[in-house]
Amino acid sequence: MEDTVSKLIKRHKTNCPFTIARGLGIHIQFHDLGTHTRGVYYRKLRRRLIVIHNQLSSEWQRFVCAHELGHDRLHQGMSRFFLEEHSFFNPGKFERQANLFAVKLLTSLDEIQSDETLEQFCSRNGIPEEMRQFF
Repeated sequence: MEDTVSKLIKRHKTNCPFTIARGLGIHIQFHDLGTHTRGVYYRKLRRRLIVIHNQLSSEWQRFVCAHELGHDRLHQGMSRFFLEEHSFFNPGKFERQANLFAVKLLTSLDEIQSDETLEQFCSRNGIPEEMRQFF
């Protein structure tokens, strides 16, 4: 996973998930996804799309974009919807991996300072409090 993140950053010269996604040809849209869904990634007819809930804070929108980008890079050919409906496989593992990918991507160009707490470092890099456990 670290190798995938570092190659993306090197290729796109940034760790901004929006810039990387657009550079990979992934379309990004913002829509109202209701109260329980923050984002969705899917492929349809060779088009890749990330949909982000438009009511989220900018910090969460950035994290969700990085998370969905993780699905694109790590779980190609996998569909959460298919797994939930047609198998006994738990998609939670893929969600945890995408969260870890997002944290690694968003913190990859920075280092924790000697006088800084983990909370301060994560906050400075736009990692939502609920996702700090993946650091």
